[in-house]
Amino acid sequence: MNFPAVDWWKIGADLLTVAAAYLLALPVAWEREHHARTAGLRTFPLVAVASSGYMLLAESMFAGNAGAVARVVQGLMTGIGFIGGGAILKHGASVRGTATAASIWTTGAIGACVVFNRYEIAVVLSLITFATLRLLTEFKTDAGGSEGGGDGRGGEG
Repeated sequence: MNFPAVDWWKIGADLLTVAAAYLLALPVAWEREHHARTAGLRTFPLVAVASSGYMLLAESMFAGNAGAVARVVQGLMTGIGFIGGGAILKHGASVRGTATAASIWTTGAIGACVVFNRYEIAVVLSLITFATLRLLTEFKTDAGGSEGGGDGRGGEG
């Protein structure tokens, strides 16, 4: 039985890429977990890891074919949107989970950015998402109503 050769350097490089996506997802994950949302410390890093895994595979399979890679990105973002849709809950006039759903989608983009060595985009996405969830929640709460739309008017969560 012949076993394929293992490229340990490639495994190490891929591990570093996936680890970077994982780490960049942690601030968003921590924020969502801190506010006891439906998705948190496990979901967000896993979305980033899966996204980077699919993009690593696409990059190796379709090197030089930008159209094929773009179709993988399109499918990946659609799939992550579907996962995020599961975080949105409607109860009467209240809608919760839209911020969590948007954050899941952004975390997928972070994973894809890391694979294409666009760390500057991944860092900006991580920081802006964390800041939006952390800082604007305070404004939303101060504006009259509980965060997440507990005032009956609907809202994000």
